Amino acid sequence: MTNQPFFIPAALIGLMSIPLILALVPKNRFFGIRTAGTLSDDKVWYRANRFGGLLFLVSSVVYLVFASMYPMTGSRDARFSLWLGHLFFFAAPLFASVLCVMGFLRRL
Repeated sequence: MTNQPFFIPAALIGLMSIPLILALVPKNRFFGIRTAGTLSDDKVWYRANRFGGLLFLVSSVVYLVFASMYPMTGSRDARFSLWLGHLFFFAAPLFASVLCVMGFLRRL
């Protein structure tokens, strides 16, 4: 499993999202969802980071499930199309998560 193209980034994103979900990360300028609104209010900081952390964890799990179902094996031609599938299932959930977090922040 660790030889899959995006395994390490997906695993790191998943692991880094857990402290955000558990509200273990205080307001700071280095880690978490940092906007003017989240940095100005503790309640907003923890709500936004819990929501974002959950979405990023789900994004990581989506890729890891895909990678376990379709591991990178086979011929070079087949591997390129499979690599594109891995890229899609890594990037698309992350992009959707960012859009959802931005929408959530607008409603806070």
